[in-house]
Amino acid sequence: MTDVESIEPGREPLNPAELADTTSGWRVEVVAETGSTNADLLARAETSETGVVRVAELQTGGRGRLERSWISPPGAGLTFSLLVRPDTDVRGWGWLPLLTGLALAQAIGPQARLKWPNDLLLGPEGGKAAGILVQSSGSAVVIGVGLNVTTTAAELPVPTATSLALQGIDERDRAVILRAFLAEFDARYAAWLAESGDAGRSGLAAAYRQACATLGSEVSVQLPASTLRGLAVDIDPAGRLLVRPEGRPGAIALAAGDVTHLRDAAR
Repeated sequence: MTDVESIEPGREPLNPAELADTTSGWRVEVVAETGSTNADLLARAETSETGVVRVAELQTGGRGRLERSWISPPGAGLTFSLLVRPDTDVRGWGWLPLLTGLALAQAIGPQARLKWPNDLLLGPEGGKAAGILVQSSGSAVVIGVGLNVTTTAAELPVPTATSLALQGIDERDRAVILRAFLAEFDARYAAWLAESGDAGRSGLAAAYRQACATLGSEVSVQLPASTLRGLAVDIDPAGRLLVRPEGRPGAIALAAGDVTHLRDAAR
């Protein structure tokens, strides 16, 4: 198991007692090492109460979309999952990764932009600094977040990734970032629930559109059996991306897909 001695100097381990005292409404667990915080909470989904947050200093078996592996050095990133039980129509749960991304972007600051459906981008090149994975089990939804905080260029999994440190963002205290995220998530999630999961009435849809770098961009979307290229024009009421293919007047609604930004359109 990983311990605090394996965390490099300058990367402070998280203090579970401090987080427990300063994250009202959430029960935060900090573990030195685990395979996957999402898998941990999914295994407890039937019995765990809502509002539990599991944070790992080192995650060895994390998976993103399309089963991509993801490992961050101990203490370099903020890797956590939270369990909620939204009492809303499951057809609106497609907004949960978008809500999570928006809360994370607001916690980090105005430099952060979002790529539909689950990436946080930083810097002029739009490097990926965080990914989000949402999974459900019965009435429980587990939301996983992996954010590169002090990750160096040599530690990044791919050249197109980045971190808060590499982009010169001053706030690198992972406890501060986690508390800010949970506060932002709380507010957005409560408003969304109050409107029965309606992203329009709750203000979620408008705020997400404002923060989303995908909208107005030429995109390539890798689908299971084909690739779609076109202009990303909007997000529909179910949280799906609307893409207008080249040479066609109508838009296609996508519930999922691997999106690549090709070119920003004039706005």
